[in-house]
Amino acid sequence: MKPDFALEDPSTFNMVLPWSHFNTAGGKGNRDAASSKLLQEKLSHYLDIVEVNIAHQISLRSEAFFHAMTSQHELQDYLRKTSLAVKMLRDKIGQIDKVMCEGSLNVLRLSLTKINCIKVYNKLKLMAAVHQTQPTVQLLLSTSEFVGALDLIATTQEVLQQELQGIHSFRHLGSQLCELEKLIDKMMVAEFSTYARSDLNRPLEEECQILEEDRLVSLVFGLLKQRKLNFFEIYGDEIIITAKNIIKQCVVNTVSEIEEIDTDVVVKLADQMRLMNFPQWFDLLKNIFSNFILFLKRIKATLNVIRSAVLLVLDKNQRCKELGEAPVQKNASRESAVDTEVAYLTHEGLFISDAFSGRDLPPTTADSVSPRNVCPDSEPSSSDCVSEPECATDSSSSKEQASSGITPAGIETMIGEDMKLSELELVRLANNIQELLYSASDICHDRSVKFLMARAKDGFLEKLNSAEFVALSRLMETFILDTEQICGRKSMSLRGALQSQANKFVNRFHEERKTKLSLLLDNERWKQAEVPAEFQDLVDSISDGRIALPEKKTGAPEERKPTDFLVVDGHKYAVVGTVLLLIRIILEYCQCVDNIPSIATDMLTRLSDLLKYFNSRSCQLVLGAGALQVVGLKTITTKNLALSSRCLQLIVHYIPVIRAHFESRLQPKQFSMLRHFDHITKDYHDHIAEISAKLVAIMDSLFDKLLSKYEVKAPVPSTCFRNICKQMAKMHEAIYELLPEEQTQMLFLRINASYKLHLKRQLAHLNVVNDGGPQNGLVTADVAFYTGNLQALKGLQTLDLNMGEIWEQKR
Repeated sequence: MKPDFALEDPSTFNMVLPWSHFNTAGGKGNRDAASSKLLQEKLSHYLDIVEVNIAHQISLRSEAFFHAMTSQHELQDYLRKTSLAVKMLRDKIGQIDKVMCEGSLNVLRLSLTKINCIKVYNKLKLMAAVHQTQPTVQLLLSTSEFVGALDLIATTQEVLQQELQGIHSFRHLGSQLCELEKLIDKMMVAEFSTYARSDLNRPLEEECQILEEDRLVSLVFGLLKQRKLNFFEIYGDEIIITAKNIIKQCVVNTVSEIEEIDTDVVVKLADQMRLMNFPQWFDLLKNIFSNFILFLKRIKATLNVIRSAVLLVLDKNQRCKELGEAPVQKNASRESAVDTEVAYLTHEGLFISDAFSGRDLPPTTADSVSPRNVCPDSEPSSSDCVSEPECATDSSSSKEQASSGITPAGIETMIGEDMKLSELELVRLANNIQELLYSASDICHDRSVKFLMARAKDGFLEKLNSAEFVALSRLMETFILDTEQICGRKSMSLRGALQSQANKFVNRFHEERKTKLSLLLDNERWKQAEVPAEFQDLVDSISDGRIALPEKKTGAPEERKPTDFLVVDGHKYAVVGTVLLLIRIILEYCQCVDNIPSIATDMLTRLSDLLKYFNSRSCQLVLGAGALQVVGLKTITTKNLALSSRCLQLIVHYIPVIRAHFESRLQPKQFSMLRHFDHITKDYHDHIAEISAKLVAIMDSLFDKLLSKYEVKAPVPSTCFRNICKQMAKMHEAIYELLPEEQTQMLFLRINASYKLHLKRQLAHLNVVNDGGPQNGLVTADVAFYTGNLQALKGLQTLDLNMGEIWEQKR
């Protein structure tokens, strides 16, 4: 392959031909030399043969050979001319390139080089900013700027995936940022837990309702950004723990102030609490309720801030959804306009850098964008893009400005564009936060119920008197209404516990009074009692139809003598002592309903039972003559009967007032219970009628006994009529002071009718007729004596006796 290759050169020949080794320096004898010589001669012979063949071929084609040799000279002349033309053309093109094209192309080349340098610069600048991401995130986390840190991480991740894809030095940064983001998630949850604990456990006396509102808002936005939508459950758990601690602390504080309780002997708080008397325990409960009210107000304020932040994100999502199409169209048209402008400038050959320098992009625009928009593209217009730490500083400063006032406009700067939460999720979260407020109310009520039950184990609450239970009931009702006003929903557990205790109280209240009434009736001798002034005042206090126990008068008591009768609406009532106390008991039932409205139906049932009991028991004792065995009365007199009737009439008088009192305190659907009063009124009227019938029956049996022995003979008036008039006078004397005049007249009319019936029967038996005969005259004289005596009694002067009915009418 050498350019100076020559086979005739011995050295070359010796290298090419393998037989050259025969011609060695040492040699092996003449035989080798001869072989070499023979080979050379043979090769020379071959060469000669080739030359002879070549010469033969040339001789055959000699004419064509000489023609080619002749054409060679003409071809060389053409080539020489062509070479000169090409050289001249190249010189002209070179001159044209140098004069007309080289400058313009160099300008375009330099412009593209500048653009590429700007891109490289921006890329390096962006890499420098990304390189500072982790230190900046650490700085933001040190000031609890979780939203800013998350925005910075999200922006950096986007830049790494879009603009710095494939950069070898950043190959591990993405995974590091993911781990850092998980760490921030844990930090935010821990920070929110710490915030909830410090917010709920700080002293309730503090006037500030919301602790570090800007910190709370930042945490909420950070948690929303990371879709940690169950963060409110942490707050709910802290509410439960704090509610327990509030009661425990109140008990500890109260016990420490009571010297009678030795905390060394009684260790358990529940046992210490049970050693308190009612005033001490009541003050403790009042303190717990007041602390719970402050506690709920604080929870409501904090949850309102959280819920407002969630609703703000929801509102922004809805507005972005409505306006989403317009910005997309605007950006598309803007980008197409830029592309068209760049193509036009490139084709026209103008300076592209000059064209971009004239655009309306002030340098401050890049400084004011959010971290999400740092270096959004690689266009030359982004040459003023700021570095990432600078963006973070601007972001944090804007948050500080927003947090100072927590205005909607300020908060919106904290809501990143990547909070991709659906409206359903946000609405559900807002509802869950509202439910948490309801749950807080339920928790306070449940803890209060447990506190009450702990004290009620030894029957403490059931042993309270009416005033104490009313005070307790009012306190609990006030607390229930206050919590409803704060939280906006009713919590039923405490109300249920109050109802349960109220039922027990009603049972004990009723049993005590029923037992008291039973003892009074068993010891009642059914004699007219004097009416103390306080009972007259009691009756006067309800004269206007409004039932209320009069307040006890303080100071020196007035000297007022008892009266014989109880005056009610201008009418006199002769009563026994039991009825006076029954009236007071009835008013206590009515007053209790006013104090504890929730027990109105139970009280109505119990009061109905009490009134029925009084009616039936008094009937047994008087009409049934049970008082003979119970209190040892010798007999049931007409006076006892009349007095019993008048007492029943007094109760009947007050039943409409009692009914109206309960009706105004019942729900419309409960009005059917008022029928109890109708039944009671009927029973009382029946009882009164039975007493009247009993009085008539007494005289009827007397008439039957006396008139059956009546004989029409002198002297006049007869002994029979004298006895009858005497008994009538006794009857009148017994009942006149007890019953009203109209009732007395009605009673004596019925007695007179009975008298006439028996007299008529006896006259028919004696066959005495109204014929003007001697016997008729004797009877007329006796009847005149009877009539005169009867009309001489007080209040009976105008009584129409109609004595003509004693005679059989002639047919």
